[in-house]
Amino acid sequence: MTRILVVEDEPDLQRVLDYNLRQGGHEVSVTRLGLEGIKLAREQRPDLVLLDLMLPDMPGTEVCKQLKEHPATRGTPVIMLTAKGEEIDRVVGFELGADDYVVKPFSVRELLLRIQAILRRGRPEDDELEPMVEFGRLKIDRGAHRIWVEGVEIELTALEFKLLVTLYDRRNRVQTRSALLDDVWGIQADITTRTVDTHVKRLREKLEAARDYVETVRGVGYRFVATPEEAATA
Repeated sequence: MTRILVVEDEPDLQRVLDYNLRQGGHEVSVTRLGLEGIKLAREQRPDLVLLDLMLPDMPGTEVCKQLKEHPATRGTPVIMLTAKGEEIDRVVGFELGADDYVVKPFSVRELLLRIQAILRRGRPEDDELEPMVEFGRLKIDRGAHRIWVEGVEIELTALEFKLLVTLYDRRNRVQTRSALLDDVWGIQADITTRTVDTHVKRLREKLEAARDYVETVRGVGYRFVATPEEAATA
């Protein structure tokens, strides 16, 4: 049974989410306060957090930031729930490490499908894939969801790790932004391709000395180089 933490201050929406998530087989904890949400997330280690951006005691963006910075919760997927629908709000949410962004009012069925998609992508999909990968300056441990660049561990969000592994597994093949949206984000009908650009930019910044392994193919998408040497000579 998966554990889901709901950080939402609207009582009616709390009840709707609590009922439907339990009906879907999830274990649910609910709080209306950001500070308590951070505390519960660190203590309970939920599989996913549903986070409202407008909370009584602190902005949801700050809650997300603290969750993604703490070792106990940095890998926990976060879906932001908010009445703000402007693209800039979504970009800010994703830059903080959110995995999805749902604008109120929303379909509960769609939200449940998005939750399933995020939880599913966090599970191993192919036992035949190499559990430990070494590619030039980059080392990837699939099972532990950890990476190192030149021997130094780099902290990635769950979404960034999924994006990196997807690009690596399809190295030397150009991946369009639409394909990445489908394969990495799952059910994301209202997210623009700009989201992909934002995440790739952040991923490359974190990869530092290995950043050139991910190439931009102008007007199309992105490509992971075929060999480390190819990046070195580019």
